[in-house]
Amino acid sequence: MRIWAHIADNLRHGKACALVTVARAEGSTPREAGARMVVGPQSTFYGTIGGGTLEFEAIRRAARAAGSGKASFDLHSVSLGPDLGQCCGGRAELAVEVFTPDALETVELLAAREAEETPFATVSGLEPAGSLNRRIVETVPGDAFNIDTDPENGTRVLTERFGANLRPIFLFGAGHVGKALVLALAPLPFSVSWIDSRAEQFPGPVPANVKKICVPEPASLLEQAPDEAFVLAMTHSHALDEEIMARALLQQRFAYCGVIGSKTKRARFRRRLKSRGMDVSLISKMVCPVGVSAIKSKHPAAIAAGIAVEFLERDEAGHQQAAAGKGLAQNIPYGQ
Repeated sequence: MRIWAHIADNLRHGKACALVTVARAEGSTPREAGARMVVGPQSTFYGTIGGGTLEFEAIRRAARAAGSGKASFDLHSVSLGPDLGQCCGGRAELAVEVFTPDALETVELLAAREAEETPFATVSGLEPAGSLNRRIVETVPGDAFNIDTDPENGTRVLTERFGANLRPIFLFGAGHVGKALVLALAPLPFSVSWIDSRAEQFPGPVPANVKKICVPEPASLLEQAPDEAFVLAMTHSHALDEEIMARALLQQRFAYCGVIGSKTKRARFRRRLKSRGMDVSLISKMVCPVGVSAIKSKHPAAIAAGIAVEFLERDEAGHQQAAAGKGLAQNIPYGQ
């Protein structure tokens, strides 16, 4: 979701708007810290911080602030039970920042950086008047929103993280399920390289997170895939699926190697890969069938939904494991 591009579009049309950010979330809340939405003076909005009464009240407050026509920054805490009558029981801290057309130049710089589709951060001092003077930094923090005190001058400094950490997916095959899958993955935190040797199989427009690639030898593109990418083969050819799986597994650097098919196809692929001399431990990492096993429908959209759920589960588990490993490493005494 391109927050800064949307803010820039409002400012180009001479309209003030407010950026609402979940600065902190404790207990059961509709969204996590870092969730954002842009609100106009007439209560129009883009994005979501979770819906329900929390969002309704946030829109009302942000619209009133944007309607003032003055740049400002406000931070307030909301208890979902006592304050809003919601059953969640959590507490959220919301930041409301108003932008006016005077800030267009800075916002356009942020929108351009956002368009690169890689995470970045901004740092700004919290001025006495409440407005912010942002600057872009490339060191991306772990927290989406953090206010600290500068030890040198005692001023408060706000650091925010922007841009999704998108998991790269190399999807081979532009058949019926491939077409359904790119639509299922469109709103999710994935960057899809969609590969096929048949240009006519691709539709015209595709979601913003999808790049169409037509090459005569699709399997060769695995050399360009980044580490920890998800690799999924669902081409028109079982021989090509096998070649993609063989190359992907042998590289031993991908977080997921899957091929669409049945248990019978899996057994045949295991035999064929073993006959190539591949180690059984590597072959065991091949996922087939793919998707959520509880979904039995063979409809392309249903299969795609099951695969999207599996990808989300594996992606979140991978990020949690990486975060746990990073935390453990930080607690290891120097020299051990």
